[in-house]
Amino acid sequence: MKTASVKIGGMHCAACATGLERAFKKIPAVSSAVVNYAAERATVTYDEKEFSDQDIRKVVESTGFSVIEEERDRPEENQARKHREVVIFRTKLIVSAVFTLPLLYIAMAPMIGLPHFLDPMEDARVFGVVQLLLCLPVIVAGYQFYTVGFSSLFRGRPNMDSLIAIGTTASFLYSLYSIYLIFQGDHMSAHNLYFESTATIITLVLLGKFLEMRSKGKTGDAIQKLMGLAPKTGLVLRDGQELQIPIEEIVVGDVVLVKPGEKIPVDGQIVEGSTSIDESMLTGESLPVEKGPGDSVVGASINKNGFIKFKATKVGKDMALSQIIKLVEDAQGSKAPIAKLADVISGYFVPVVLGIGLLAGIAWWIGGEGFVFGLTVFVSVLVIACPCALGLATPTAIMVGTGKGAENGVLFKNAEALEITHKVNTVVFDKTGTITEGKPDVTDVVTAEGVDQNRVLQLAASAEQGSEHPLGEAIIRAAQESKLSLLETTNFQAVTGLGIQVTVENQAVILGNLALMQKHGVDTAAYDDKAAALANEGKTPMYLAANGRFLGLVAVADVIKPGSKKTIEQLHKAGIKTVMITGDNRRTAAAIAGQVGIDQVLSEVMPQDKAKTVKEIMDQGQTVAMVGDGINDAPALAQADVGIAIGSGTDVAIESADVVLVKSDIHDVLTAILLSRATIRNIRQNLFWAFCYNTVGIPIAAGLLYLFGGPLLNPMFAAAAMSLSSVSVVLNALRLNTFKVKE
Repeated sequence: MKTASVKIGGMHCAACATGLERAFKKIPAVSSAVVNYAAERATVTYDEKEFSDQDIRKVVESTGFSVIEEERDRPEENQARKHREVVIFRTKLIVSAVFTLPLLYIAMAPMIGLPHFLDPMEDARVFGVVQLLLCLPVIVAGYQFYTVGFSSLFRGRPNMDSLIAIGTTASFLYSLYSIYLIFQGDHMSAHNLYFESTATIITLVLLGKFLEMRSKGKTGDAIQKLMGLAPKTGLVLRDGQELQIPIEEIVVGDVVLVKPGEKIPVDGQIVEGSTSIDESMLTGESLPVEKGPGDSVVGASINKNGFIKFKATKVGKDMALSQIIKLVEDAQGSKAPIAKLADVISGYFVPVVLGIGLLAGIAWWIGGEGFVFGLTVFVSVLVIACPCALGLATPTAIMVGTGKGAENGVLFKNAEALEITHKVNTVVFDKTGTITEGKPDVTDVVTAEGVDQNRVLQLAASAEQGSEHPLGEAIIRAAQESKLSLLETTNFQAVTGLGIQVTVENQAVILGNLALMQKHGVDTAAYDDKAAALANEGKTPMYLAANGRFLGLVAVADVIKPGSKKTIEQLHKAGIKTVMITGDNRRTAAAIAGQVGIDQVLSEVMPQDKAKTVKEIMDQGQTVAMVGDGINDAPALAQADVGIAIGSGTDVAIESADVVLVKSDIHDVLTAILLSRATIRNIRQNLFWAFCYNTVGIPIAAGLLYLFGGPLLNPMFAAAAMSLSSVSVVLNALRLNTFKVKE
């Protein structure tokens, strides 16, 4: 199976998207198809043996739409294309408005007592012909309503354009008939001209579409910002020559040169030079990161102060930035489960509205109000009924929500993940690398009386030179950070389960647990309580002795990440239960959990049992988010309702997750949940107003108020209301751009 995503041109309402989606789903080789009206994108999964990308184009074009060629690596070209579309639409709107305003004045002035130069009774013929001539340019400006609308109608998939086309054509043709009667001598027919309604409806719908187009453009700002981060060219070394080439031409293995202040063009590994690099575009960290030979660099990050050479390891779509852009695009193009109801309604909406309009118009006509009254009702119903607001309600909020998440370093892989996250009431954290740093550090050095602290650390680090144990690496790193030189050692020996013994400067040094000290007869009684206290804090105390004399304790622990405790507190305030899962022993796990305020601890859990443990929590009726970073977390991430991977974790963990935290900051778990809640709240608001608008608007247009002595809705007001409904939904979705999480 292959999945392809294409940009669609020519969709004017949610019914267009629904019709195209149905056309794809009728094809046996297509397993799934999602057409997103707001994103103007179709995502199709199909069997490559029976279907192809070219077939996708054929299906799109056969339904009256077009495939827009995109240059993913050239955001400026995509922006230019969108700008041209907006300019063309604005020009149509201006032309339409220039002819509609005088037409509206000519038609309405005699009715409301304003000064006028054409009297419908005395100058009936001129009055009618002038209105016709002013209306024709407006119809030309809105020609796409007719080409798309009638084309969709004849294909059996009527859409919003079909309603506009039928309604305005009906009023226009009736007005032409009235002009014919005027020329036959019936001057009273001058009162039955509806050219101004035709023109005003088209102008107001064009205005609504123009505002909607501009607003929708803002929902994709996050992707455009991400695309704009990458530089356009890079300096590479080939055959001894320095060449400035487009980044599309850089290949894996190229040696790339980057001067101070320049952006790094592609991902790679430094082979020469050292510098500090601003990676805030990827990690959100404002402080530059020191880099040297062997360190990795990320495309679009900024080289601050050094000249470096690096070997390209990932280019094009494989770059970290490209992967992030793809994740955001995929999420914005997907549909949330909450959108299904709107999709179903949109699919049947237009035919139902056509039926209601015809029935209402005929009923009033037959009921004695006359043909003109029935026609007015028919046009009003068709014009006010807009599935656009319904179709925009969910995807616009999803687009803004996922874009806002990307800005905050939270990548939702799809709309379903964004929706489910708001239901999370239990968060399960893996301990190592998630709540803690994932690597041990020296936390305490306790010395015997008269012994220097640096001496204890130096001897312990020197003794550990021959060890490959992570705790030993932590001690050596601590000594190096304190600028202590390591001493020469001989006769290194690891004592299984106890520690190590080694000769350092002719001294018999032993480093390990209490049992090792007891084995060698070292008196540690005065410090055993201190060692126990350290152990109760989740630390591993190691005893150090030389020539049978106790020198001190070195405590090592996987230290808690800054912000872990505050994040747990904020999750509790948000009504979320927290669980920590770890393979550590109960005492260490309880100590860590106690320091950060975790509600429940699941210790001594084997890696292969993590997924089973998560399922057990889910079986208790909890909606669970699992947060982890390691390969052994991947099954649990996949098992949970929402898998959240730490961005610095393994590729397997990230692949298994639904949400990726780019900054590797667990505070963003809270960001993801609160952003999801805000987005779903916004969607519900949009759906409520969209349903409310159509539920109230259609009966009013059908003459319900008039039936009880109220006013009849004019088609022009119906057009204005329809346009405003779509724009209001998009503007409400854009409010998500103000979303912030308090630190």
